[in-house]
Amino acid sequence: MTVLAAIGRVFIGFLAATGRLTLFGATGVSHIFRPPFYPGLIFRQIVEIGYYSLPVVGLTAVFTGMVLALQSYTGFARFNAESAVATVVVLSITRELAPVLAGLMVAGRIGAAMAAEIGTMRVTEQIDALSTLATNPYKYLIAPRLLAGTLMLPCCVLVADIIGVFGGYLISVHKLGFNGGAYIDNTWKFLEILDVVSGLAKAAVFGFLIALMGCYHGYHSRGGAQGVGAATTNAVVSASILILASNYLITEAFFAQ
Repeated sequence: MTVLAAIGRVFIGFLAATGRLTLFGATGVSHIFRPPFYPGLIFRQIVEIGYYSLPVVGLTAVFTGMVLALQSYTGFARFNAESAVATVVVLSITRELAPVLAGLMVAGRIGAAMAAEIGTMRVTEQIDALSTLATNPYKYLIAPRLLAGTLMLPCCVLVADIIGVFGGYLISVHKLGFNGGAYIDNTWKFLEILDVVSGLAKAAVFGFLIALMGCYHGYHSRGGAQGVGAATTNAVVSASILILASNYLITEAFFAQ
């Protein structure tokens, strides 16, 4: 009975945490569409999440495209199917690698920053001061980050798609001896709109999850500097796990027959 009670406590605790997170997210989303609005705060988060994340997303994409071209060529050369390298690179980048890797990199950068910033405001009672000044913390802190994360990660992923395919092109043409025109032709021939749209849809969901987990753990942090550190770690880990889990669900929705 002791073992069963422990399992029950864990399960009930999981359900309670899921309910708190769902209510937190629903409240934050509802404030996106209700006045007053803070365009300055939204623009600041758009710049922070989108523009400042481009270097790390771009570097990740270009090296991913290069490595993918090399590995694909090595494997396909055994079956005399080297012409499929362009197709594999563009489909892998647009469908999976660009949104997932960009999401994980942005989660490490932005999710941690959100949790640390909001967590510090919580432990130093700045959030309580906002409430005292009749400013809704959800409206001021949570809604701009949720909106910016959902809008800007697809933009970053679109840039990553282009840079990743370009990285594969560079390696294929200048190192592996492919014809540049034939490589581009194979890239366009087998690329469909659904491939790009599915990756951008994933990116929008990932951006929302990153912002949600960063805000949630930061908002509920306790215990001074140690609590802020724990909130930062939990935000990155939980966002990464949710990205990987939701990636499968979205892929199933788009491509399951």
